Amino acid sequence: MNLTEVLDPIAQVFKNLGVPQPIVHWGHPFFMAIVIFMMGSFVGLAGWRGRLVTDTTAAMKSRDDHRKLAPLMTAFLAAGYTGGLLSLVMQGKPLLESPHFLTGSAVLILLFINAAIAVSGFAGNKPILRNAHAYLGSAAIALMFLHAALGLKLGLSI
Repeated sequence: MNLTEVLDPIAQVFKNLGVPQPIVHWGHPFFMAIVIFMMGSFVGLAGWRGRLVTDTTAAMKSRDDHRKLAPLMTAFLAAGYTGGLLSLVMQGKPLLESPHFLTGSAVLILLFINAAIAVSGFAGNKPILRNAHAYLGSAAIALMFLHAALGLKLGLSI
């Protein structure tokens, strides 16, 4: 059984709701663009601000904002990943083939690795893991922007 066959019963539920075709086609990109550009930018900036600002109070606030919003952003992206797959199934399009799928998968892998680093307490607050977390997170944000561009290209092509 392939992934399309697994997801088709769920997609049929949404099809039976009578969701208009423009929502099926552009709903995922619209909502994920908000998450990527708004939340992603804020989470990334808050993380770097927490590292670089010399005002201790401002740095702590930024770290706290980052700590609160990064898990939500990751959860929204994981849910959106599933929503994107369902959208393609509903439109009868192939899964797992586009560069958009590959970059989305890579973003989630980077974010889950980063989450594991953070949840570990940076293995006793090791500077190398704090640096790895910052740069992996920045790479994930940059990849999210590429992912959005590839998604727009995909959306316009189908």
